[in-house]
Amino acid sequence: MKGAIAQCLEDMVKNQFGKDKWETSLENAGMSKTAFFMPVQNIEDKNVMKLIDSVCKTVNISQAQAADAFGDYWVNVYAPKLYKAYFKNATSAKELILNMDGVHDSVTKNIKDATPPRFEYEWKDDKTLIMKYKSQRGLIVFLVGLIKGVGKHYNENIRVTQLGTNKVQIIFPN
Repeated sequence: MKGAIAQCLEDMVKNQFGKDKWETSLENAGMSKTAFFMPVQNIEDKNVMKLIDSVCKTVNISQAQAADAFGDYWVNVYAPKLYKAYFKNATSAKELILNMDGVHDSVTKNIKDATPPRFEYEWKDDKTLIMKYKSQRGLIVFLVGLIKGVGKHYNENIRVTQLGTNKVQIIFPN
């Protein structure tokens, strides 16, 4: 996993819970409390997962709550600074979500060892999208949180429901 994920998690925890909670989370995950992450750095998936689990225990939240908080922070605070062009090119939640597989395809080609999830899209009707999550990481709960964050970013009341381990249903307001 790329360091941007861990770096965003760090920023979120420090901003919402305090530096001490972040340091405790690092130590409980078996890392140095002064660990530093670079955006394109490779971090073993299992270490990021241990860190996420540690954050959940340290701040007493469920993985779903962590996923929602991370998704909101990634989309509305962290990513717009790092990936401004992707947000500029989309005028709605629907447009950004439908662009994500292309973004991840580009990331895979342009950043060494990047393996972001990939997506397939299927429309049930003109407002309901089924989005298939293709990743071995099993982090679909984070996709749900990220989609909620996209809705907030565009001030759109989208509804997202997890359908099993590799699909979500998104209902757009219009």
